[in-house]
Amino acid sequence: MRLNLGCGNRKREGWVNVDVAPECRPDELVDLESLPWPWPDDSADEVVLCHVLEHLGAETRVYLGVLKELWRVCKAGAKVTVVVPHPRHDHFLNDPTHVRPVTPQGLELLSQERNREWAREGAANTPLGLHLGVDFRLESVHFNPDEPWRGRFRRGEITAADLNEAMRLYNNVISEITMVLRAVKPPGG
Repeated sequence: MRLNLGCGNRKREGWVNVDVAPECRPDELVDLESLPWPWPDDSADEVVLCHVLEHLGAETRVYLGVLKELWRVCKAGAKVTVVVPHPRHDHFLNDPTHVRPVTPQGLELLSQERNREWAREGAANTPLGLHLGVDFRLESVHFNPDEPWRGRFRRGEITAADLNEAMRLYNNVISEITMVLRAVKPPGG
């Protein structure tokens, strides 16, 4: 099973398209903040959350519950693709339904391997993977630059280092982030 969670009007052929809004005509009408989710343990081979996760869990316990449910329904090795607006872009800031920023560093907290590394190093990072009993490995991160930054980079007017520095210093440099996770089961495996 492949789940397209919070599909809106972006339906995918061959996927179970899920949304809370009946006007989107999803395959399954599900409120992702209503836990537990209706799918069995270890039932999803792949999950996509495209511009969805930033809308979920205004209350931390609900957000953490959503992450636990995501891990629960994933099979071992399931691919999870998360696409979100960059939290320092107007696309994120101007939408009153966005309740939390979602970043690679925040999702990396779900890796039990990284949790154990940080513990050995004495780092202060919250070991969410260990606390929640979930385990996701962050496989890749892609930052999509907005204009004029994308054009300047493509034309060679700025380097990747320049773009990275601008991303740290300024708003509206990166429009969205795509992150790919893998479900690790059993936890810590």
